[in-house]
Amino acid sequence: MNPKVLAVASATPEHSENTEDIIKYVERWIADQDERTQKRFIKVFKNARVSRRYSIMNIDEVFTTMTFEERNNIYMERGIDLCEEVLVNALKKADLQATDIDYIITTSCTGIMIPSVDAYLINRLDMRTDVVRMPITEMGCAAGVSATIYANDILKANPGKKVAIVAFESPTSTFQTEDYSMTNAVSSAIFGDGASCMIMGDSQEVLPAVIDTQMYHFRDELHMMGFALKNSGLHIILDPAVPNKIEEHFPKIIFPFLEKNNIDVADLGHFIFHPGGKKIVVMVEDLIGKIGKNIDDTKAVLDQFGNMSSATVLFVMERFLKKDIKKGDYGLMLSFGPGFSAQTALLRWE
Repeated sequence: MNPKVLAVASATPEHSENTEDIIKYVERWIADQDERTQKRFIKVFKNARVSRRYSIMNIDEVFTTMTFEERNNIYMERGIDLCEEVLVNALKKADLQATDIDYIITTSCTGIMIPSVDAYLINRLDMRTDVVRMPITEMGCAAGVSATIYANDILKANPGKKVAIVAFESPTSTFQTEDYSMTNAVSSAIFGDGASCMIMGDSQEVLPAVIDTQMYHFRDELHMMGFALKNSGLHIILDPAVPNKIEEHFPKIIFPFLEKNNIDVADLGHFIFHPGGKKIVVMVEDLIGKIGKNIDDTKAVLDQFGNMSSATVLFVMERFLKKDIKKGDYGLMLSFGPGFSAQTALLRWE
């Protein structure tokens, strides 16, 4: 039996603002900048295709200059609570107890926490003392699918076990009030905070099962995406060429992988894609649209929550678990992250 997705739960922090209200704060933030910079920044926010963003900080805190230590303390304190919430809710959905979990994989790249959040969850939920921990930090936006790949490998080698994947990200914790670069503006416009939990294991129910996985690495593209750690905190690295680079490699990422599994792209009915941002969504939508497919769920998550890095693709997955999808249907998980790399998982409802 192939490992299956048993349940997904997601959660957002208590603070949220719509784009119109955020722009008012942005206008005050950049009031001392030249007129051209101001127009460019506002245009980025208006065109980001994100209607609302959630944050572990209220909006006044977000735009307050803090030390790295101060922001990271908020990331830890409020992030642990959010992770506990999604894990508890996912366990309820899967009709499992915390002690049923054999492996816990946690993903986050927007702050530093040692011990990692899984250690806190083990204590708070009174999980077994022999639960295996696997924290993932440096995979960025791709980590939601990366964790799915690792969980699949673990479960194939250990039938009957259960894996919980907990993804938490707070990109607003990395916002730099003294950085007026376009990269900081774009990052602020497309990213938001959130957490999600996916539980995997075996089941007799018709659920998405992982058929195959793949990591595709773009050679010598280390500069494309990541963070630079400076005295003031984590500064986003986001090359404007990312969408074009993805478009260039897209056929090499998708078609050989599907061919290996004797699947034609037309056989894919469901696309669980990470919404990296407007340009990437438009590019992928155009490619998928040519074969009569859509990524409407990806677009909806981007609009309602923004890009929550590793947690986002699980928000998309949660939407698919709520649908009545028939046995035998195929789906594809896909996300991109630092390295630069693409992470892919082929699913079949069985």
